[in-house]
Amino acid sequence: MLGRTYDREVCSAARALEIAGERWSLLILRNAAFAGMTRFTDFQKSLDIAPNVLAARLKHFVESGLMATADGPGGHPTYHLTEKGLDFKPVIIALTEWGDRWAAPEGAPSCTSTKGAAAGSAMS
Repeated sequence: MLGRTYDREVCSAARALEIAGERWSLLILRNAAFAGMTRFTDFQKSLDIAPNVLAARLKHFVESGLMATADGPGGHPTYHLTEKGLDFKPVIIALTEWGDRWAAPEGAPSCTSTKGAAAGSAMS
């Protein structure tokens, strides 16, 4: 398993990767930011992510200050982006625009995993 820190790197990009660079992380943040997802089950169903992996990512986001929890229906927590998490929106937009230009040979796809949420150029 790869490490999660870049101790030898003196670089803000490396620090950002330590917080949001693991597999699934950007997609979870995307769904929270642009689809308004807050419930564990909604994240899990939309991404088809293993529950243990999702739980670990959400816990890490809360510990890192990107998300906060609130009491949700049935006593289950909901996850909400903090100011720090909302500041990640331009990063997701920029990465999507780059992907539309350089990683989509058939043209910019719609991000269907957000179940109709704003995607691609509609992100704002």
